[in-house]
Amino acid sequence: MKNVRQSMALPLDPDSVKGFLDPEEGARLYELADLTASLGPCLEVGSYCGKSTLYLGAACRSHGQLVYAVDHHRGSEEHQKGEAYHDSTLYDSEAERMDTFPEFRRNVDRAGLTDTVVPIVAGTQLAGRHWQIPLGMVFIDGGHSEAAALADYRTWAPHLVPGGVLAIHDLFPDPQAGGQAPYHIYQLAAASGLFEPLETVGTLGALRRFDL
Repeated sequence: MKNVRQSMALPLDPDSVKGFLDPEEGARLYELADLTASLGPCLEVGSYCGKSTLYLGAACRSHGQLVYAVDHHRGSEEHQKGEAYHDSTLYDSEAERMDTFPEFRRNVDRAGLTDTVVPIVAGTQLAGRHWQIPLGMVFIDGGHSEAAALADYRTWAPHLVPGGVLAIHDLFPDPQAGGQAPYHIYQLAAASGLFEPLETVGTLGALRRFDL
């Protein structure tokens, strides 16, 4: 991982972007995107303000590849007003709803990734309804309810090409450490017979789709 960090060419300081991704996890995302870019574009679910997009976009840009960034930009359950991870600066008082898209777009612009990142401002099921593009990598970091995590997995994992990577953020095997929905879909993927587990870094798990 040290060599990956040294070779990363990030166009923007990740610390200047709001988000909850550990630098080691970011470096792992960069590494995975770099390894799979030749297989197809990357798709992430749950971009928030673009911290993970920065790592994925930087790796994909070096290969002339795209990142599809799927997020309704209304915030997950924990981002809503009155919840633990609410950020009042991202709250649209006129609409009385969260709106992270302006901040996301600003960060993509600052990073010079507008020709690499394709924002899709929609929920998972709407965005995926007619999806037909084979994907080299899928990164799931959306809503952490059981229903939301399962919808993300069921919608996007089938579009991974053989050799492609499924990455899932916020894995907490211990229920006392955090929500269980991401860990449950990781377990579901591992038990499906379609994936081989790869190294977990921090709370970021990854699995490679078997060649058929």
